[in-house]
Amino acid sequence: MRATAAALSGALALTAFALPAVQAVAAPSKPAPAGDAASAARAAHQADLRKATAAHREAAPSLGARAVPDDGSGDTAVSDIVVNGGKDVVLGTTNTKHVTVTFTVTDNSGVEYANAILWHGGPTFEDVDTGVLPDGEQAVCTETSATTANCKLTYTIDPRQHLFNDAAGTWKVAMTAVGNDGDFTDRDNAKTFAMKRYSKLTVNASPEPVKKGKTLTITGKLTRANWDTSKYAGYTKQPVKLQSRPASGGSYATLKTYTSGSGSSAGVVKTTRTAGKDTCWRYSFAGTSTTPAVTSTGDCVDVR
Repeated sequence: MRATAAALSGALALTAFALPAVQAVAAPSKPAPAGDAASAARAAHQADLRKATAAHREAAPSLGARAVPDDGSGDTAVSDIVVNGGKDVVLGTTNTKHVTVTFTVTDNSGVEYANAILWHGGPTFEDVDTGVLPDGEQAVCTETSATTANCKLTYTIDPRQHLFNDAAGTWKVAMTAVGNDGDFTDRDNAKTFAMKRYSKLTVNASPEPVKKGKTLTITGKLTRANWDTSKYAGYTKQPVKLQSRPASGGSYATLKTYTSGSGSSAGVVKTTRTAGKDTCWRYSFAGTSTTPAVTSTGDCVDVR
């Protein structure tokens, strides 16, 4: 990571465990809560790095005023990082979501401390534009041997506080871990995961019932969470599949792919079919890097 570990020499090293002042870093176009989250994430990361480098200096006083490497030193290692059970993290507009991160830390002297921050931004932590801190001050670690510990952190993500539309997509896990001997590792991007905007998809086939040979209109709408407005909005120009199956049962089959509308018809999909027999209709969306897949419930039509 890019924090300046050399600055911990002298008087600053005596305050290594103090949390630095939060800086105002929100870009003008960024919702204010996300800017606050970015500042808090940056401050917490600096504090984690200070803890790690202070522990390293205490274990190796011969370093004097020399800089400590800011990406780690020694044999401390983190592995097997799992975010949200390996599933994408999906949030709507208002409800918070609890997410766990589990990982393993090894050090030949044993594990003293571990922590992680979830963040979004550029290549390094200097470019963070929003982030989420763990609910506790540090990971809860359970020793499995003299050199290894399994650790866990829990996060509460609030879309109104931590998220904005451009933050959907790839997020990173910044990880810090310290051994009992002062060795440590500090990685900006120890793991990536997907943070996505919750999606909805409806269908309505009408009229119901319908006479055989008459026209049946099948209308749906694809929407997703807008984290900037805390409302749902139509997801435009997306491929949406029309699927059907016999009302008596069986599997759905794809008939044709349509493109969701834009403008005043944002997210709308609409087509017609000639009624032939009792049929269930639905729409299905495969998802994108920012929005999860979603399939509407089936609408079964009685043909008379």
